[in-house]
Amino acid sequence: MIWIAVMVVVLDRVTKLLTPPGTAFSLLPGILGIRYAENTGMAFSLLSGRPWLLGLLSLLVITIGFLVLKRYRLSRIARIAAMLMLGGGVGNMLDRFFTGFVVDMIELEFVRFAIFNVADAALTVGTVMMAACLLLDKNAFERK
Repeated sequence: MIWIAVMVVVLDRVTKLLTPPGTAFSLLPGILGIRYAENTGMAFSLLSGRPWLLGLLSLLVITIGFLVLKRYRLSRIARIAAMLMLGGGVGNMLDRFFTGFVVDMIELEFVRFAIFNVADAALTVGTVMMAACLLLDKNAFERK
C-alpha cells in the first residue's frame, strides 16, 4: 500500500507548486478558500524558525514508525492509516529540508482556524483512523 503514501506526497507537492506566494481566493465562499502561507514551524506554528530541527524530528518519527510497524501485521484500515501518516510526514519533511518552511494553503473560512496543506490533512486523517483502529479493532495489530 505504499502507493497511498506516494500519492499523498505527489498531491501535496502539486498543490504547493500550484499555489504561488500571494494567492488568496475563495473556492466556496464562506466555507473553503486558498491562501498561501509559509510555516517555519509545525502545527499552529510551534517551534517556528527551526526547520532543520523539525525536519530531523520528522525523519526520526518516520524511522521509529517503520521500526515499530515492522513488528506487527496491520489490518487493512490500519495499513491505510499508516500510509496516510507516512505520506503526510514525508511531504512536510521534504519542504522543511529543501525550502526551510512548509507551504500551507487550505483555509476553512467558516472558522478561525490554522491554514493547512494536503500533507497535514493526510496526517490528521491517518492519525484519527489509527486511533480508531487501536481503540475499536482488537485485531488491527497482530505481532508477527
